[in-house]
Amino acid sequence: MGKGDRKTAKGKRYNCSYGNVRPKATTKTAGSASAPVVKSGKRTVSKKVSKAA
Repeated sequence: MGKGDRKTAKGKRYNCSYGNVRPKATTKTAGSASAPVVKSGKRTVSKKVSKAA
């Protein structure tokens, strides 16, 4: 039950294969997109610094 065992997740990773033990990652569909993240808190204002000639 280790690297060479094709029935375990570790064996699937070693043999570069997929199956029920190690399913491929699926992408999310466009309809199930989550709401955009809104950051709360103070906004910082950056000041422009001009150099004297």
